[in-house]
This record gives sequence, structure tokens and C-alpha cells, in this order.
Amino acid sequence: MFWSRISGVYDLVENVYNGKTNRAVTDYVATLMEREDKVLECACGTGMFSVKIAPRAAELTATDFSDGMLKRTRKKCSKFSNVTVEHGDITALKYEDNVFDKAVAANVIHLLDDPKKAIDELRRVVKPGGTIIIPTYIHFNASVAANLFNRAGAGFKRHFDENTYKDFFEGLGITDVQYHISEGRMACDTAVFVNK
Repeated sequence: MFWSRISGVYDLVENVYNGKTNRAVTDYVATLMEREDKVLECACGTGMFSVKIAPRAAELTATDFSDGMLKRTRKKCSKFSNVTVEHGDITALKYEDNVFDKAVAANVIHLLDDPKKAIDELRRVVKPGGTIIIPTYIHFNASVAANLFNRAGAGFKRHFDENTYKDFFEGLGITDVQYHISEGRMACDTAVFVNK
């Protein structure tokens, strides 16, 4: 699997090439956490968001489809007693309905064949009144790193800008969304909405 193969160098892209954006977006997402929150993180990658969420939440379940990425997340989160790291498929979550206060799915929507299925799953497992947080890189089709990743086998299914990202949620009937852009080489637009 592509993501397991590149898991060892992914942090280099996160921290060096796009560090400004990633520090800003992870700091922003961390501010949305509350001490009593039970949080699900899908597509945790190497734990970039996990290490910022864990100190601010009661519980964090960090999941990813890639075993290589999960190995890196386990290492980074080993100091947190409130973190569980496990294999998971965002389009077929194994959790009961209405169990999480918040869900975070960062930089994964553009990779999915059926992103609606993923959003439906997040809405299913998050309690009514809970929050769903979906940071997604925008304008990355012009990015050197994104083009290299795609050529190497990342398999991006779509590219977003500010307008098409809003159109995506509106097309799903989700209209009460707050957006927050973190600037950098690959800017990231974080969509936040209350689950109904």
C-alpha cells in the first residue's frame, strides 16, 4: 500500500515542506477540543493531529487504513494514556451509533472514491449536537509535493479550492459549516459543523 510505503518519509513533508500550514491547522483543531470530549480521528496518518488532540481530550481513538502510518502514530502517542490507535476504514467504521463527541478526518476526503459514505459514517458515530471537523488541503494540485505524491501512487480523486470545498458540503445538504483556512505551501481549509 502506497501510504505504508511512504510512512517513514511522510513527516518530512508534514514538518519541512508544509510545516507552516500543518502547525497552524493542528493548533486550530486542538482549540476545538474540550476536556471531556471522546474523540474519533480517522485517517490519523503519522499522528500529526493526534499529538495535539490527545492532551486536550478525555479520550482519543486514532484510526488509519495504513499499518505503516499507524506504527508511527503509536510511537508518537505512546506517552498518552488516553489514546487508542487502531486500524480503521472511514467508509465502514466499526463503532456504534452516537458514541463520540467529536470526529476529525484530516486530509482524506480528496482520496476517497465515495466521500459521501465517509461523511455519513462520521455523522452516524458522532452524537447529535457533536462536532465533525474535516481539514482538507486546498489548491494542492499546484503543489510540488502533491504532484510527486500523486505520481508515486497516492491516487487523489479530487482537488478542492475554497469554493469547490463549500460546494462539496452543500451538495451533501450540509449548509451550516464554518470554514477556517490555514495558509502555507499547501493551504488547508478546515470545515467544522454540528452533527444533526
